[in-house]
Amino acid sequence: MISLHPIRTAPLRTVAAALLLLVGSCATTPATPPMAATDLASVQTPADLYGDLFAAVQTRRIFPDGKTFVDAVAKRPVPEIMRDWRAAGAMDDAALRAFVLANFDVPETGSAPAPANGGKSARMAEHIRRLWPVLTRPPLDPVAGSSALALPRAYIVPGGRFREMYYWDSYFTMLGLKADGEDALVESMIDDFVSLVERHGHVPNGTRTYYLSRSQPPFLYAMMALSPANDAGVKARRLAALRREWAYWTTPQRTAVMPDGARLQHYWDARATPRDESYREDVETARASGRPVAEVYRDLRAGAESGWDYSSRWLADGRTLATIDTTQIVPADLNSLLFGLEQAIARGCADAGDSGCSRDFSMRAAARQAAIERWLWDEAGDRYGDYDLRQKRLRAGVTAATLYPLFAGLASPAHGARVAVTTERLLLAPDGLRTTTVDTGQQWDKPNGWAPLQWIAVEGLARYGRDDLARAVARRFVATAEREYRASGKLLEKYDVEESRAGGGGEYPTQDGFGWTNGVVRALQQRYPAR
Repeated sequence: MISLHPIRTAPLRTVAAALLLLVGSCATTPATPPMAATDLASVQTPADLYGDLFAAVQTRRIFPDGKTFVDAVAKRPVPEIMRDWRAAGAMDDAALRAFVLANFDVPETGSAPAPANGGKSARMAEHIRRLWPVLTRPPLDPVAGSSALALPRAYIVPGGRFREMYYWDSYFTMLGLKADGEDALVESMIDDFVSLVERHGHVPNGTRTYYLSRSQPPFLYAMMALSPANDAGVKARRLAALRREWAYWTTPQRTAVMPDGARLQHYWDARATPRDESYREDVETARASGRPVAEVYRDLRAGAESGWDYSSRWLADGRTLATIDTTQIVPADLNSLLFGLEQAIARGCADAGDSGCSRDFSMRAAARQAAIERWLWDEAGDRYGDYDLRQKRLRAGVTAATLYPLFAGLASPAHGARVAVTTERLLLAPDGLRTTTVDTGQQWDKPNGWAPLQWIAVEGLARYGRDDLARAVARRFVATAEREYRASGKLLEKYDVEESRAGGGGEYPTQDGFGWTNGVVRALQQRYPAR
């Protein structure tokens, strides 16, 4: 088991030495075992395979949801399909749709199916328990013509349009699985993620070829902390996966050198093209930007990797998607999670008897902690924020990401207390935790509240002695989910926590199902039982 409990990091007077360790070559052990990652140039996504056919289907919106075609499965070899497409000549929309339906098995759209005997008549906790098997999928060996990635063991999907396993979603889903005694499924999903790292060098955004060029917030170490596994072989394999993931996140492309020489990380994507699943939207955003389109595409992709797709956090003008510059932002949440990852590796190496590795990663964690406190803390604003590399200052605005340093346990006690006050004053809404304090129409902004951020807040606030505020966030959010469930019989991807209704904004309608909401609600119910 890899615990989330923090190790004792080096005192701050050793930070200068730790920073030298990060930039130098004096580490006593390699940062990660030498393993080859997936050659992304060799991975063909639907956009690569179908070229002008793909562009026509997506830009002409033959299907309302851009994710439909990229999840379709070809009925015959790609060269045959493309030969007939080019031979057919110009097609109107009806003919193009007919061509696609004749040559591809297209997934059905719509809501997650209701469980047997579920719906509004069942208690919400019981409804969630009945949903686990509905959202569970068996091991996957993709058929020819599919964009899916293989998974050796059973897994949970979020629901709705999200038909595959997602990275950071799954941690919050696992919290609910643990609460409901579904430990075997937790172990199964951890094994799937380890398999993905072994095959591809990282955990992709989701288990599709078109997600392979990026990841999502690195919660794998936190997933492993939910596991009681003590088998030496299993622990060694999982530790190797964490070390390999750390190497992925700390490549030069993802690394920012701060003014004092400290190194922190930012989001990135190996491709600079429109996202397959949002092709039309990305092309339109890039066209409206007046900027080099490759730059815009990479920033859109990096924003998708952040999980906050999209938010005022990533917008240079704070409001307009065309100004997105995610790759120029050093975020508090990502670096807090990497601190947790480094601590987990240090503990795992110590358990394995590798004192050099343990010392190395302990120092790396201490250096990151000092850099976050130095560069991502806003003394005047009582918050952690995101550093703008171009402007050389923190971006304005309070967001729920300010709570990640508390979740990870890296904030000083004084800073943790001040973040709690800021949270209560600006982010606590009548029905849960706001994501930001500005309403831009983007889904990761006010008035939306998201299940994962409720859990991060609850864990972080309780860790820093504010269980009263943690309890308030938890009870308000669970009550919101309960009200919506009583009204519609559904649990939703996101909620409007100011008006106690379904959330909105973004590129697609609010989805139901829903993996991480189910997980966080059950975990919060277990943590704070109703009186």
